[in-house]
Amino acid sequence: GALLALNKPPGLPVLAQPGELSLDALLPVLRRRLGLPAEFHVVKAPARQCSGLVLLSSCYHTTKKLQQFFTKARQRGQYPATYCAVTVGVPAEAEGEIRTGLRWQQQGDAAMVVPVPFPGRHSLARKEVKSTLTRYRVLGARGGCALLQLQPKTAFPEQLQVHLTLLLCPALGDHEHSSRVGSVLGVPFLLTPEAAPTRTQVLDEELLSRLGLSPQQLRHLPLHIHLQELVLP
Repeated sequence: GALLALNKPPGLPVLAQPGELSLDALLPVLRRRLGLPAEFHVVKAPARQCSGLVLLSSCYHTTKKLQQFFTKARQRGQYPATYCAVTVGVPAEAEGEIRTGLRWQQQGDAAMVVPVPFPGRHSLARKEVKSTLTRYRVLGARGGCALLQLQPKTAFPEQLQVHLTLLLCPALGDHEHSSRVGSVLGVPFLLTPEAAPTRTQVLDEELLSRLGLSPQQLRHLPLHIHLQELVLP
């Protein structure tokens, strides 16, 4: 019918500056290649750094209906989107929930997303902080890494990356937030954003060897968070 699903590679944004490659810029080419008369709208897509399911619609009313469904599903306590992530580290508990406030914070010349463990009512009411929740489950673990199922109930930029650092298990290929997880004698601990400037993710030699990467190639390692499934009405 009106729907089309794609598998987006990591690093491709939905929108970008004029002249930059983006999903939105590719839609007219896709429409012509498929020989479809109507334009596509993006109903749901993972963030730029993530890979996975992109849901497109060629019908404006279908787009609005689905977007309203996703919003109402979260309000009813349902989890319409399911992600998978490969993490460096294995969570202490096999399943659970990560709850925290999130907000933007200026760090030098850049803005970054930071957790607010106990947000106040006033900051929530003024929308300076958003209360966020992600449900997780360990699907498998091997060699100090894990495959996690992630189901966010809320939507905030970089929510899944920050939540995984709070589990002390940053996503593989997370070059923005993984520096907040330190280690002493193999025991991980959480660093404050101020004490952990953004840098290329650091992996031990054994994991680098298993991935077939050199330390110089690490900065090209993509984020291993993948939008796997969407529930439709």
